[in-house]
Amino acid sequence: MSDIKFASTVILSRGSGLELEVYLALRAPELRFFGGYWVFPGGNLNRKVDSHSESDPLELALLRCVVRETLEEINILGSLLGTSFSDEQKNELKDLIKNSPKQWQSFLADYDTSLENINPVHRVTTPEFFPVRFDTQFTHVNLLDNESPQIDNYELVDGRFMKPIEAVYAWEQGKMEIAPPVLFLLRLLSEHGLEVFKNKAKDEESLLNTGKLHRIFFSPGIFMAPLRTPTLPPATTTNTIIIGTDSLFIIDPATPDKEEQQRLFDEMDALINQGKKFEAILLTHHHEDHVGAVNAVSQRYQLPVRAHKECYARIESGFIKGEALKEGDRLELGTAPDGSKDWHLAVMHTPGHAVDHLCYLESRYQAAVVGDMLSTISTILIDPPEGHMQTYLDNLQRLSEQGIKTLYPAHGPANRDGVALIKQFLEHRKHREKAVINALNYKSQSIDDLLPKIYDDVPKAVYPIASRSLLAGLIKLEEDNICTQDKNGWCLRQ
Repeated sequence: MSDIKFASTVILSRGSGLELEVYLALRAPELRFFGGYWVFPGGNLNRKVDSHSESDPLELALLRCVVRETLEEINILGSLLGTSFSDEQKNELKDLIKNSPKQWQSFLADYDTSLENINPVHRVTTPEFFPVRFDTQFTHVNLLDNESPQIDNYELVDGRFMKPIEAVYAWEQGKMEIAPPVLFLLRLLSEHGLEVFKNKAKDEESLLNTGKLHRIFFSPGIFMAPLRTPTLPPATTTNTIIIGTDSLFIIDPATPDKEEQQRLFDEMDALINQGKKFEAILLTHHHEDHVGAVNAVSQRYQLPVRAHKECYARIESGFIKGEALKEGDRLELGTAPDGSKDWHLAVMHTPGHAVDHLCYLESRYQAAVVGDMLSTISTILIDPPEGHMQTYLDNLQRLSEQGIKTLYPAHGPANRDGVALIKQFLEHRKHREKAVINALNYKSQSIDDLLPKIYDDVPKAVYPIASRSLLAGLIKLEEDNICTQDKNGWCLRQ
């Protein structure tokens, strides 16, 4: 997984009490990190600009970072430094940041004491299931009367002031996609008001630092808990999903690690103490990085395990067996977070990666929990004889026809455009198949011979895994009458 970068962001507010509003900005959809999500303005720490000397503490550099980023992204400066600047002065300063950073540093050094106007309220590190991770400082500043945000139309494409409770409501209605850490802080603001919020945010920061699970909601009623598992790299975690409002299902309690299991138990216990009830454990499939906590959760909470009929004999005994699931089954979720009725999960049987693989399609927000059908950090291993490429591709195609919006994989963060991601995977498989065909000729070649020709874009350390996917691709081409095999290897069919 990636190294952790540093970032700083600002909760820019105006008004007070029940009239408090905060400024939210929409990130451009094509951006890799939270593209298409509403966030607080801010950005990456630039050491060459934000650190004026090697001895500068990180905390000071992060404050300078949020000044620079807020000026660049939404044309706000005076509110952070406690004075007024004309638009002409701001434009000149933006030019200094871009073309003469030393002069920008000289300007900002005169305002170091003014940085005390910027109030750090919460600091959090992105969980490790993200391919891009940030240690982010959230700060708070009141907007001066003579300033008004203007988005940069580069990284940000829209912006607006909203009451926190209105933003949370819009999210629950499926009208705004809000980045999980921003949503978490908006909820705290809406529940407690600004002054109490600052203490609550610090308290939550301390709890996260001691192991409490991050508040990861990409869509209403679907909680993600990335927990460490013995899985294939580059992944190091598997997502356990808790879905529902009052009646809950837990999907893929995956971790065998006792400390990670305790983090999950703490979350489940807290939900039960709030009056919520777990109905059952649902499984996507039997692979070991998806079922490590099944017995522990089933016995601790006396929950039945519901899975495809082929799954039960493939996992370790010790769980409470529930009714098997099949294509077309429906699981009732009750009332959706926005109050709408008839909320449910539809079950799809999607073999190809595993014979017992199931996906769960959520009805209100068009979300889908897809297990190992896709990943947002890597491709999916199709490993014969259980893995079958054509079956996998057929079921990917079926998934692409379900109108999926937010897609929840087992490995990596959720993706806000599930249909586009599925099509991207299908195109990748077509590209890889074309590479296999181009590497074949009428003389037999072994898989070891073919690997460096086809997987020249991956490290050799990945070859043992790639060889299994290559075998799956060759079997498909054999089934399509394009190639054949003999004792020496694989070749094009004469």
